[in-house]
Amino acid sequence: MNRASVILDLRGTEVADDEVALLQHPSTAGVILFSRNYQSKDQLCRLCDQIKTFNSELLITVDHEGGRVQRFREGFTRVPAMGKIGEYYLSHQRHAMRLAELSGFVLAAELRLCGVDLTYAPVLDLNVGMNEVIGDRSFSDRPDIVADLAVCVLNGLEHAGMKGVGKHFPGHGHVSADSHLALPHDSRSFEEIEIKDLFPFRLLIESGLQGVMPAHVIYDQVDADHPAGFSTFWLQEVLRNQLGFEGVVFSDDLSMQGAVDAEPTASGRALAALKAGCNMLLVCNDQAAAQEVLTSLDQHQISPSNLLDQLTPSLSVNEIDASELKQAQDAIRHFTGQ
Repeated sequence: MNRASVILDLRGTEVADDEVALLQHPSTAGVILFSRNYQSKDQLCRLCDQIKTFNSELLITVDHEGGRVQRFREGFTRVPAMGKIGEYYLSHQRHAMRLAELSGFVLAAELRLCGVDLTYAPVLDLNVGMNEVIGDRSFSDRPDIVADLAVCVLNGLEHAGMKGVGKHFPGHGHVSADSHLALPHDSRSFEEIEIKDLFPFRLLIESGLQGVMPAHVIYDQVDADHPAGFSTFWLQEVLRNQLGFEGVVFSDDLSMQGAVDAEPTASGRALAALKAGCNMLLVCNDQAAAQEVLTSLDQHQISPSNLLDQLTPSLSVNEIDASELKQAQDAIRHFTGQ
């Protein structure tokens, strides 16, 4: 069975006493932050420093895509929803691609200056008007536009030393249900998914994508028994073998209802994701579930993942050019009318 590590969350704006042992567990690889963990940039810097004092190897992560999924707002540049950049692409292709790159750079640089190592972006789903949870988080309904702009965002992230995580493999846009609340089913054939939804993933992998997050969606004509994040076919045969992905596979949050509907226990979900090919197991908003997963990894003698180095920022924060960042921030504010 694969090696695996856990990424868990915190309740508040500082590490609580009962969270220290979880952070120091050998199978804990990182922390995912939410809006509840943020009051100000200074407080965020202190929290990240505090996390590292308990375990200097932890990866500090966040869902910070721009638009409505931007966990930290006050004091941060309001990066536009990626769908707005996709609309701009239709009339100003070159400028839109530059704006996407600047957005990736600003997202990564501002986070890294506060001590955050990774954001789960870019979104590679297609927005075909069926899923409100995806909506304008997606660049477009066209695979070529999604791929073009996502590569630019990836380049921007990497310019600030941050790796990218493409989601939600193999594509979440063709279902109406919200996997936070239910387990969606996609009835399309593999051939249709391959031609449309896999195109951006293929291009991003060829461009050096280091992280992928699968969807809590069952694709009935492909693997009717498992959502993609629990599916050996999707993660091993397609992602690893066919697309040649060699990076880190993050489970989506194993506490989401889409995962719970597929497997009732937290330990069962973790082992199913691990067996399918996930390397990092996200367990959010449920400390008891996080403890159950860590205990299960101990009981099954599963070693921590050895892929964490692939996600470590590639340059120090001192190498982020302040004048370049300001120019990028100004360009985004001009585009959004801030």
